[in-house]
Amino acid sequence: MALAAGACATTASELAPTNYVKSSDTIVTDASRAHPDLWPHAASPAAMTDAATEAFVTELMAKMTLEEKVGQTIQADIASIKPEDLLTYPLGSILAGGNSSPGGDERASAQKWVELAQAFRAAVAQRPGAKIPMIYGIDAVHGHNNIVGATIFPHNSGLGAMRDPDLIRRIGAATALEVAVTGADWTFGPTLAVPQDDRWGRAYEGYGENPEIAQSYAGPMTLGLQGALSADHPLAPGHIAGSAKHFLADGGTTGGHDQGDFVGSEQEMIRTHLSGYPQAIDAGVLSIMASFSSWNGVKHSGNETILTDVLRGPLGFDGFVVSDWNAQGQLPGCSNESCALAFNAGIDMFMAPDSWKPLYQNTLAQVRSGVIPMARLDEAVRRILRVKVKTGLFTDTRPVEGHLNELGSPAHRAIAREAVRKSLVLLKNDGVLPIRSGARVLVAGHADDIGQASGGWTLTWQGTGNTNADFPNGQSIWSGILEAVVAGGGQATLSPDGAFAQKPDVAIVVFGETPYAEFQGDVDTLDFLPTEPLETLKRLKAAGIPTVSVFLAGRPMWTNPEINASDAFVAAWLPGTEGGGVADVLIGDAAGKPRTDFNGKLSFSWPKNAKGEPLNVGQPGYDPQFAYGYGLTYAQGGRVGPLSEDSGVAGEIGSVDRYFVDGRFVAPWSLMLRDAGGEFRLGTESSGASPRGGVSVRSTDGAGQESARALTFGAGGGHALIVAKPVDLVRQANGEMALVFRYRVDAKPAGAVTLTLGEGRVDVTALFNAAPVGEWRTLKVRLSCLRDAGADLAAVDQPWGLSAAGGFGVTVEDIRLGSNEGDAICPAG
Repeated sequence: MALAAGACATTASELAPTNYVKSSDTIVTDASRAHPDLWPHAASPAAMTDAATEAFVTELMAKMTLEEKVGQTIQADIASIKPEDLLTYPLGSILAGGNSSPGGDERASAQKWVELAQAFRAAVAQRPGAKIPMIYGIDAVHGHNNIVGATIFPHNSGLGAMRDPDLIRRIGAATALEVAVTGADWTFGPTLAVPQDDRWGRAYEGYGENPEIAQSYAGPMTLGLQGALSADHPLAPGHIAGSAKHFLADGGTTGGHDQGDFVGSEQEMIRTHLSGYPQAIDAGVLSIMASFSSWNGVKHSGNETILTDVLRGPLGFDGFVVSDWNAQGQLPGCSNESCALAFNAGIDMFMAPDSWKPLYQNTLAQVRSGVIPMARLDEAVRRILRVKVKTGLFTDTRPVEGHLNELGSPAHRAIAREAVRKSLVLLKNDGVLPIRSGARVLVAGHADDIGQASGGWTLTWQGTGNTNADFPNGQSIWSGILEAVVAGGGQATLSPDGAFAQKPDVAIVVFGETPYAEFQGDVDTLDFLPTEPLETLKRLKAAGIPTVSVFLAGRPMWTNPEINASDAFVAAWLPGTEGGGVADVLIGDAAGKPRTDFNGKLSFSWPKNAKGEPLNVGQPGYDPQFAYGYGLTYAQGGRVGPLSEDSGVAGEIGSVDRYFVDGRFVAPWSLMLRDAGGEFRLGTESSGASPRGGVSVRSTDGAGQESARALTFGAGGGHALIVAKPVDLVRQANGEMALVFRYRVDAKPAGAVTLTLGEGRVDVTALFNAAPVGEWRTLKVRLSCLRDAGADLAAVDQPWGLSAAGGFGVTVEDIRLGSNEGDAICPAG
C-alpha cells in the first residue's frame, strides 16, 4: 500500500458511522424489523481500520469526482463488459459469474484467465482521474471451480461431515492461492447458510443443518482465504478477500425454495441463521454478500434494520456489503437498472452483471438529486476502498500471478483427497467393507464421471456437460479404485450397467444426483427417482454378489430401497476431483484390514421418508432414518436391518424442470396428442394417437432401452405437447435457462414445424430440415426466446410441444430445462 507522504491519523469522528437520513422508501414492516439489542456482539479486527489505511482513504476520496465515487459501487460481469469500457466508466469491480469466461469459453486455459484479468487492470490504469484499482471477484466455492485444471474440493455438505476446522483452513488457503495465480482478488465465500429443508437446491452449499458446524468453520475458512489482517501490511501473497454469504437466513426459506422467504421470529433467525457470521467478522472477513431471500416478506437487500442497524451495530462489521446477482431488481419500486432503496438500506456495491451501465447512470442521478444522500455514498465508497487497501490492490504487485503450476498441485490435491476421505459417511456395512485389495472387483454406475462427482458450480454454473478431459489433474472414483486394487494384486473391471462375464467377488455401484445449482436444484420431494441404480443393485444381489453403494448427492435423499439392496451404503456427497479418497477408505489391504477408517458424521439428518419436511435435530418430533451425527466406523461395525420402502409421497411427486427423463414422463407431466378432431392424453400407455391420427407416439430406444418416444405426424398435421397444472418459470428465464431435448429426425418435415411452450411458438423447420435422418442431436432454446415469442412464464402448463403442419417423423428424449452455457439459441425459422 502506497500511503501519501505526510498522511496523518484519521480522527475518531471521521471513523464514526454517518448519521445520514435514511430513505423514506423503506419497505420494512414490524414483522421484518430487527432490534439490535437482541443480537450478539462481534467486531471486525482493529487492523481493518488502522489509522494509516483510513488516512490514505480519506485523502484519496478528497480527490475523487462524484462519477468516480459512484463507479466504485457498481460491479459488472465479464460477459457484459469489455476492458475498454473501463476507460469511459469508472467502475470499481468486475466479476466472473457462473457461466462467464474468457471469450465465452468455459474451458479456456488458465493462461487466458490471467490475460483477461491483466487486460481489465491495464484499462483501469489508463483511465484519467484518481488511480483506483478494480477488485475482481469470482465464485470459488469448492476450490477455484471455474478453471480447468484447478483442484475441486468436496462441496460444503460433505465438508460439514468432516468436523475438521483445521482442514477447512487449509482448504481455504489452497483455494486462495489457486485463485490468486489466475489474477482474481476476491471469492464469494464462505457460504454460511444453515439449510433447514433439504429440498432446497442450494443445500449442498451449507455445512449442515445445525449452526454449530458453520460457527466452527467460518473463522478458519476466512483465515485460510485471507490470512490474519495486519495494520502494517495488506494480505500476504497468495491470499484473497473473502465474502461471507448469503446474509441472512437463506437456508431457512419456506418449502426450501431458493430466493424465498424465511417466516419466523427474530430470535429464531438469530439462533439458527446468524450461523458463523460473528466468527467470520471477528476473523476479519472483508465483505459480506446480502441474500436474495427475505424475512417475513421483506427482501434482505432492502432491509436497513438488517444491513445497517444490526450488521454495522452489534455485529461491528467494517467491510463492505455486496448484493447478489441483480438482486436490486427484486425490490418493490426498483428494477435491475435503478434502485436507491437497496443502496440506502446498506448495499455498498451492486452486483449488476448486465445492468451495470444504466444502473451506474441512474445511481449517479439519484445522488445528484439527493435521493441517495452524499453521506451514504461516501460511507459505501470508504468501505470499498478500505477493503481494496487491505487486499493489497494499491501495491500493484502480484508475486504469485501466473504461477499456474499451483493449479491442481500435488499438495492441493493431497488436501482435497484428505477431505474426501474424512467426509465419507458409512450408513450401513453388513460385513462387506473394507474390500480386500486382492479381490476381483466390479465397478458399476457413474464411477468414472468426475463431472457428476463434482456437482454444480464446476466449470459452469450448473456443472453440466463436463467430461473427464475437463479435469486434467483430477482422478475419478473408478481410477482411484483401480489404482488401489491393482496395487494390492487384485482385478478391477468397469461396467457402467453392472454386466459381467466373470463373477466378481464384490461390486461397487456409484450413483446419485446429476449436477445442478441454485433454484435448478429445488425439488418437491427427497425421493431419489432414477430407477437404474436400484435395478443394477437387485440384479447383482440376485447373482449372489456382495454390493457396496457409493451415493453421490449434495444432500441426504430418501434411498431406503437402495440401502436395502446394498450390503454397504456410503454417503460420498459431491467429492470433487480426488476420487482416490473414496478408495482410500473402501479398499483395505491384502488381508482385508482397513487402510483408513471412516471419519464422517452426518451434518444433515437422513430422511425416513421422501416428504422433505423440515425436520432437523432439536425440533419437536425429530425422527430421522439416520440422525444428525450418525456415522459408522470399521471399529464399531455397521449392520442395519430392513428399512421401510414406503416413501410417504405416492402421487405427490412433482418436477418443475424435468419433463421426460429416463423413458418416462416425470409427474405431474404427461403427454397430450392433439389434432383437428380433439385431444388424447396418454396415461400409462407407451403408445397412442390423436383422435384423427394427426400425430401418434410409440416408445423406442434412445440412449437406453425404451428411453425415447417416436412421434409420427400425418399429412394433416398435429401437435404433441407435455401438459400439467401451471408452474412458474420466471426465475428460470431470468437465470437464462433453456428448454433442452435430444432428437433424431426419422422423416423430413413436409411442412412447417414449431416448438411450443404455452403460447410461445418458434419456427424450427430449418433445424429439422438440416438434421441428417437417423442422427441424434440436441436442441437448446432459451426460455427468454420463448417468452419473447408469447409464452407466459408465470403460468406454464405446456412446457414443451412440437407442432407439425404436415408429415414428419421425429424421436425425442430427455426433455427438461437446462443451463444455457453459451450454446442455447433462439431459432430464426
